[in-house]
Amino acid sequence: MKNAIKMMEDNMSEESIRRARIKAELEILSLKMAKLRAEHDIKQSDMRNFKQSSVSKIESRKDMKISTMLDYFDSLGMGVEISVFNRDNQTESKQILIRV
Repeated sequence: MKNAIKMMEDNMSEESIRRARIKAELEILSLKMAKLRAEHDIKQSDMRNFKQSSVSKIESRKDMKISTMLDYFDSLGMGVEISVFNRDNQTESKQILIRV
């Protein structure tokens, strides 16, 4: 699989690779959100502050507002931490922007 990805990346511009990686990370985020909800044994229809159809849309959305994400995790009884880091210097510590 890694060889196939490498072959595809060899034919892509750096900007295309960057956009594809961001898109993949957002897809993974949606999957992780649904997995966390399931791990807490909470059905979509049992989420506080959300209708079942809204939870379904959130979990399949590729892009969402931070406020929606905060509300979603709050309904799971979880907090959210958003941090930033320097991509070029991974040894520098990350900076926390928000923790709620």
